[in-house]
Formats: sequence, structure tokens, C-alpha cells
Amino acid sequence: MSSLVYCLAILYGLVIGSFLNVLILRIPAGKDFVKERSHCMSCGYQLAWKDMIPVVSYVCLRGKCRKCGEHISIQYPLIELLNGILYFFVFYFNGVNYTSVVYVFVVSALIVMSVIDFRTYEIPFGLTLFIAAMGVVATAIDYKHIPLHIIGMCSVGLFLEILFIVSGGNWIGGGDATLMMAAGLVVGWKNIIVAFLLACILGAVIHSIRMKVSGEDHVLAFGPYLSMGIVIVMIWGDQICNWYFSMIGL
Repeated sequence: MSSLVYCLAILYGLVIGSFLNVLILRIPAGKDFVKERSHCMSCGYQLAWKDMIPVVSYVCLRGKCRKCGEHISIQYPLIELLNGILYFFVFYFNGVNYTSVVYVFVVSALIVMSVIDFRTYEIPFGLTLFIAAMGVVATAIDYKHIPLHIIGMCSVGLFLEILFIVSGGNWIGGGDATLMMAAGLVVGWKNIIVAFLLACILGAVIHSIRMKVSGEDHVLAFGPYLSMGIVIVMIWGDQICNWYFSMIGL
């Protein structure tokens, strides 16, 4: 039964991953992502169902549009695969329960948010609001520990909001602060602190490598690294928290 659930999680992850690509392209452009049909970005050819099978269609078409032959971005299968793999990890490490369902929805929102922030240096407020709504659901599920979720919402997020106000947005973005408030409500205070520390480490290492390799001075989009930290604690949070807080004597 567990194997069936894991397989379904991967399949649903792949399918939803296909929709994530639509959100990534249309949200920054302000386009409708519900009514407008999927089409080739080069020739406008409206995609049929056989053109939208996650990963499979990309492989069968050899990464090209069926109509005009233009190359299709590798982003499409990569996002689909990433979403499917993370869905599996969430259910495998957290078990088959309502919390895992909330987590996979948050994972998908974070993937979309990360790509958009990486490209535009903006975090769409609608996605943060969605994560906050998932935080309310996660808190209701874990109703015996409501104070821990509320503290999680305030601990890192409120600290970043103060930095944002004091610095006038020069030290941290307002979107980063609200994201951590929403995510803190989802995962609780211990996990959100660890997520923030992981984000700082990942951001420092990966961003330094990017600047070294390209030789350019990149502006840091912190959202993707915050998202990495949040996803990591949603999957391995308990293990990391137990190790970390034992190290500092808490």
C-alpha cells in the first residue's frame, strides 16, 4: 500500500509540475493561467494532450515543438521531475498523512516562487498568501501545538521584517520576510530557524560560486535559498533539529 502511495505521489507531482511551468511563465507576465490554453511560445501552436504528458512528451518530441520545430526549454521536464521527486521525499520521510499533503502543496509553491524570484527578484504575494493558508491548515492539523506554529510565524519572519524596515529594503526584501512568516506557520519555530540558517549557508556558498564562475557581480535573490531551507526541513527537519539543538544544548 505504501509503495502505491509513493508511486501516486510521484505521478501527481509530475502532473502538477507541468502546471507549475505555466505559473512560472504567466504570473510575472500578468497572464491568465486558468483559462488560456497552453501553446508554443514560438509559433502559438495550441498543445494537444499528447504534447503535455510530463517528461514523456519532451523526450518523444526531442525537446522540440511538434509544429514549428523550435527548441523547448529544458526547464519544463526539470521542473516536472523536481516536483515529482520532492513529492516522493515528503511522503517517504513524513509518512502518509495530512501534514505531508500540506507540505507537497507548499513545495510546489516554493518551486514556482524560487524560479520567479531568481529571474525577477520579486516574490509574488499571491504565492506567499497561499503558503500562509497552508500554514493555517498545518496548524489546525497539529492543533495540540498551536503556540509553536505561531511562534514559528513570528521568530524569523518578524526579525526579517524589522531588518527590512530599518534598512529600507537594502538588507533584506519585504517578500523574504513575509515568506518566512508564512513558512514559519507551516513548519513551526524550530524548523523555521534551521531553515533560515541553511538558507544563509546555501546562499553564501552557491552565490559565491556563481560570482566566481561568471566573473560578474550578481544581485542576490534570497528567495530560492530560503525555499531550499524550507523544503529541507519539511523533509528532514526532525533529524536536523534534534542534531542542531543538541549541539547548542537546547
